[in-house]
Amino acid sequence: MCGIVGYVGNRPALGIVLDGLRRLEYRGYDSAGVAIVDRALLTEKRAGKLANLEKAVADGGGAGLGDGTTGIGHTRWATHGGPTDRNAHPHRSQDGRVAVIHNGIIENFGRLRAELESRGVEFTSDTDSECAAHLLAEELAALGDAQAPQERLAEAMRRVCRRLDGAFTLLAVDVQAPGAVVGARRNSPLVVGRGRGENYLASDVSAFIEHTREAVELGQDQVVLITADAIEITDFDGNPAQGHDYHIDWDSRAAEKGGYDYFMLKEIAEQPQAIADTLRGRLSETGEITLDEVRLSDQDLRDVDKVFIVACGTAYHAGMVAKYAIEHWTRIPCEVELASEFRYRDPVLDRSTLVVAISQSGETMDTLMALRHAKEQKARVLAICNTNGSTIPRESDAVLYTHGGPEIAVASTKAFLTQLVACYLVGLHLAQVRGVMYADEVAAVVEQLRGTPSKVNKVLEQMEPVRELSRDLASSRSVLFIGRHVGYPVALEGALKLKELAYMHAEGFAAGELKHGPIALIEQGTPVVCVVPSARGRGVLRDKVVSNIQEVRARGARTVVIAEEGDDAVAAYADHLILVPPTPTLLAPLVTTVPLQVLACEIAAARGHDVDQPRNLAKSVTVE
Repeated sequence: MCGIVGYVGNRPALGIVLDGLRRLEYRGYDSAGVAIVDRALLTEKRAGKLANLEKAVADGGGAGLGDGTTGIGHTRWATHGGPTDRNAHPHRSQDGRVAVIHNGIIENFGRLRAELESRGVEFTSDTDSECAAHLLAEELAALGDAQAPQERLAEAMRRVCRRLDGAFTLLAVDVQAPGAVVGARRNSPLVVGRGRGENYLASDVSAFIEHTREAVELGQDQVVLITADAIEITDFDGNPAQGHDYHIDWDSRAAEKGGYDYFMLKEIAEQPQAIADTLRGRLSETGEITLDEVRLSDQDLRDVDKVFIVACGTAYHAGMVAKYAIEHWTRIPCEVELASEFRYRDPVLDRSTLVVAISQSGETMDTLMALRHAKEQKARVLAICNTNGSTIPRESDAVLYTHGGPEIAVASTKAFLTQLVACYLVGLHLAQVRGVMYADEVAAVVEQLRGTPSKVNKVLEQMEPVRELSRDLASSRSVLFIGRHVGYPVALEGALKLKELAYMHAEGFAAGELKHGPIALIEQGTPVVCVVPSARGRGVLRDKVVSNIQEVRARGARTVVIAEEGDDAVAAYADHLILVPPTPTLLAPLVTTVPLQVLACEIAAARGHDVDQPRNLAKSVTVE
């Protein structure tokens, strides 16, 4: 959730840390703060968005932050304690020696806090994170002068980590160890940026991409100490450990708005290229689908007799679409599960089960815990992810990266379409390995997929009427979405986007279920968005949806119909008609989703909301 930045080098740290936080604000924007080591430990923090902190710094509010070359910064998504100044990070130890920032949840903080208070420690916040600052100060005091200051800081962090339960990324600075930042991670993201005469720590590479594209991937339960010239990694017991070096294949411009009013608009416009990038290099010369990392044999995949897809939010909707494709192409039963529910219902898994875990960030805690449960039950796991080196791909048996580039807006757009493409590729790969589809049949579907970027471009070029409609619908109390087959998850995704961004009541339904209860919600003028299947591919299904449209119109609904070009008959039932290029039925969500993204974005903007940073949400959910 929270955004974390650390810097050690030869330049003033404050500007670098604030710039990193600006790039990470999508991870949380309830409060923000910085700590700079400049002969003293200087901190500043403010509730609200980063702009509040920047104003306080510019106005010289609190202590001046100086020109120190060591610093840490934090932008928060609140868990323990409300989004107030006192609960903002960094948290200082009672003796003022150390400052700590934290992402995650320390599950045993209640007991730790009671222990600390019994020793006379006074807490100044309601957070679990403050425990770590006080514990670190105690460990530093216990170590005395037996080690050099920087080594002492790393050892104290290791001792603290061994006492913590839960998920956490911690960064800390010590006024007695200038020129050093220590970090630790367990079940929460942390990456090292390797510079020249300077080094970085962050929860996401976007924080330091402007300065270096060389990164170091940390493993689970590791502590890292960075100075201007060195990166030292150990496990929590102090044993030397190795990170994995990798090169970031996008630059800082990819994380800028590029002239768009919102990151979301930019990312919607990037979808044709993102789809193409997901497909690039996936088909070998012999017509076989290739994944990024495969630690499963073809025989392992032939042995699969059931597929579970686990995901959350938008990724869950991508999995719902994938179910139709995987079962159609492979004839293997496929279930789609909310990752947050998966392990608690005791699913039946064994060595012949394939679990597909979908996560844009690769750090989604609910999905990660579902993955680990599956591994404990000996199931195979294949990850679909956008973030190289993140935890979920590392712990999986196979990986398909979407290569969609950074997605900054909290509401997923290009992540959804690239996850759909990746799911299609997984289904085709399984079908081919199992002999259900021949290489030329797979190649034909891949060729259809390769044609979708131009179709998405065409949809985007025709969005001005949708923008006008959005402004008209902005005052609506409620919007309903209906669809059948793959149109049903598209309806769910459209409703989710509207809830996320416009804070409106919005629901998606399987169109056939309307008459079993939800049709009672329809009143005069209620907008109902209808996703109509192709008349060519699924004629009977299309006719059923048209009947559902007539049912809601008869009760006063205002119908917004998304249909295929050439389906002239449906126009008679549409108050507003949005046409998309003809696309094979299973692939249709790649084009029918796009107008719904634009609709939600523009309604939110018309209602005066922050499109990129909707209230109460964060981009990467790294807590359960």
